[in-house]
Amino acid sequence: MSAIKLSVPGTKRSLPEILSQVSILTQAQYPAWDDFVVRCPQATFFHRAGWQQIMEQAFGHKTWFLYAEENGQIQGVLPLVEINSLLFGHSLSALPFCAYGGIAAVSDSAHSKLDQAAQSLASHLNVDYLEYRLREPQHPGWPTKDMYVTFRKVMDPDVEQNLLAIPRKQRAMVRKGIKHGLQACVEPSTERFFTAYSFSLHRLGTPVFSRKYFRLLKQIFGEDCEVMVITHADKVVSAVMSFYFRDEVLPYYGGGTDAARDLAANDFMYWELMRSACGRGYRIFDFGRSKQGTGSYSFKKNWGFEPEQLYYEYQLHRKQTMPEINPLNPRYRLFIQAWQKMPLALANLIGPHINRNLG
Repeated sequence: MSAIKLSVPGTKRSLPEILSQVSILTQAQYPAWDDFVVRCPQATFFHRAGWQQIMEQAFGHKTWFLYAEENGQIQGVLPLVEINSLLFGHSLSALPFCAYGGIAAVSDSAHSKLDQAAQSLASHLNVDYLEYRLREPQHPGWPTKDMYVTFRKVMDPDVEQNLLAIPRKQRAMVRKGIKHGLQACVEPSTERFFTAYSFSLHRLGTPVFSRKYFRLLKQIFGEDCEVMVITHADKVVSAVMSFYFRDEVLPYYGGGTDAARDLAANDFMYWELMRSACGRGYRIFDFGRSKQGTGSYSFKKNWGFEPEQLYYEYQLHRKQTMPEINPLNPRYRLFIQAWQKMPLALANLIGPHINRNLG
């Protein structure tokens, strides 16, 4: 798909005018939307229709899931979410809380219609900025953040070869977890996962998502959203929530307790996920995004994965600079330190009210 650069009209357009060449997703169109997403090479798990319900029900945000048709068939989709926060600003994004987003289309015509509609909608809503989260650049003239990378690797069909492909030091950590007698269990509930995940985020000084959010992910995406819990002596030490899409597995939310490090529980956990996914015929292990220069970045590099640049593109409207809402921003340092000292139960109670606006 060639890059298409469009300009926002200088005068305000009415909403019917903006949406005249595209449609807004309703539940009746979920099957057709998801059928297109599975077939479209540019689409990701984060383009699935279920995210509309997640964004509305878990966070209470307004969604603008747009699609373009030709001859009655969907040719392109763009899931947009509007966040309007007194603390963190007013944005239109594809897709907040997700690693990837932007337009997924199979024709230049559909891409152009969706792009024009999104830019005009951003102007109509008077947002601070419009954001696309992309694996490939689409608007060379837009400001772009280069702090995020993703880590993806094709797995060998032979499980043992995948273990041998892990660099020696990291492979030793996996074997350490195995020697400690750790056990992996796939569970239908998200409760024990939340225990490990919330503990980990609190240690990092990051507000956690609500329990409702994780329950909705599991409820809406079903078997394509898997919870794996790692235990030692029947106690939870780490857990991961993974998404499955086409031939890929994406461990997206993970964490562990204080005991996880000494037991190499996280190392064991990701190996167990890789081993299980490989055995079930999945080809690609997507370790997900990380910020450059962080512990998460180094951890994934230690597994032998190479970073791939992500392109988070911004069309600025009311704001003149790109948003800097991330833990690496020095202005949030004191907040992080205070959050780490807060009792875990209180942090889990307050966290979701803050996190819902971070995107």
